[in-house]
Amino acid sequence: MSDDTGPGLSVDEFVDYCQTQAGLLSGRVETMRTEANDLLSEIDAEMTELRSRLEDHTKAVEGTDGPSTPPGPDNSFDVDALEALEREVKEKQLLVEAKQTRMELFQELAAGYTDLAAELQSSVDDGDAALERVVHFEADNDAPAYFADRQTMVEAVTESRSSADDE
Repeated sequence: MSDDTGPGLSVDEFVDYCQTQAGLLSGRVETMRTEANDLLSEIDAEMTELRSRLEDHTKAVEGTDGPSTPPGPDNSFDVDALEALEREVKEKQLLVEAKQTRMELFQELAAGYTDLAAELQSSVDDGDAALERVVHFEADNDAPAYFADRQTMVEAVTESRSSADDE
């Protein structure tokens, strides 16, 4: 690889970059964890409401002391509302599962960056080799997909090469 790092870029700077990326990913995992916990709390509250409504309806049916006449429709029991609440709970459960999957992926990438930082620190002696390893790691792990608001090293290198090809 040519001297893409320019003068002065060192392995330590790439180690810091990897550690920063890992930290950002870990922070995002914590945010997702909080969001998932909030959704779980909402699910718990909705399940409690569902149970309460069902128990109230069951108590109303058990307490019949009147004459034995054919039962009519019970207008106090809104089946449509309960079904809507059930759908909402299921949707939130799917969201929680999706967040848990995303959290696992973010954690895996954060661990990968941490391992890469340690590897660079222990076995790489020049900035060019460190850059090449970081770029390959990010390309292999689709790192840009995890950093919507931040440019990754692989994106910067790709953009730089694209600009050089246009000249």
